[in-house]
Amino acid sequence: MPRLLSEDDVSDFRERLCKAAAKLFSDKGADGVTMRELASAMGVSAMTPYRYFRDKTEILAAVRARAFDKFAAALEEAYAKPGSAPERAHATGEAYVRFAVEHPSDYSLMFSEWLPGEGDHPELERAKRRAKQTMTAHVRPLVEMGLFAGDPDLIGHVFWAMLHGAVTLHLAGKLAGQYPASPQYGIDQIVAEATRALVEGFRVQRDKECERKTSSR
Repeated sequence: MPRLLSEDDVSDFRERLCKAAAKLFSDKGADGVTMRELASAMGVSAMTPYRYFRDKTEILAAVRARAFDKFAAALEEAYAKPGSAPERAHATGEAYVRFAVEHPSDYSLMFSEWLPGEGDHPELERAKRRAKQTMTAHVRPLVEMGLFAGDPDLIGHVFWAMLHGAVTLHLAGKLAGQYPASPQYGIDQIVAEATRALVEGFRVQRDKECERKTSSR
């Protein structure tokens, strides 16, 4: 008769199972994450993982939720540091790139189109909402201060799209030193220049709005 498991026992095993699943995903991709492979990696019977998760989909949803929370925590920590609103926004962008570069497997897990969406996985839905808010919240103070004009969420998504594009190209090996078409431009240069262009663009939009309001009086 199997022994009764305490809440700590269950929590500990689920955590170790998620770490094993993340490692398998990093080494073999989504198809390499199977219940049998997980059981083998952990040295348990093939049926043991089913005592803690319904199936592979539920495990991958839990692993993705952990990745989103880890990512959000990194951005929140960067934004919480002392400084002006522009400085804190800049620190958040730097934290975004740093996380992706230092944790490529977690980043791939977060945005993989082949893995389960939030659907029936409330923890994943919650973690994704937290990460999404963190990725765009730093823009709101810039709008409130009059540095940018427009919808903060939309502006935040524009910056997010730029960062995600640059990071994805970098992780795919398409930037400096990795791809002949762009031998001299690395991710830091590209993100810095794209950020400068976007900031100037949104400032121009603000100035044009002021001009339009003045001319209409």
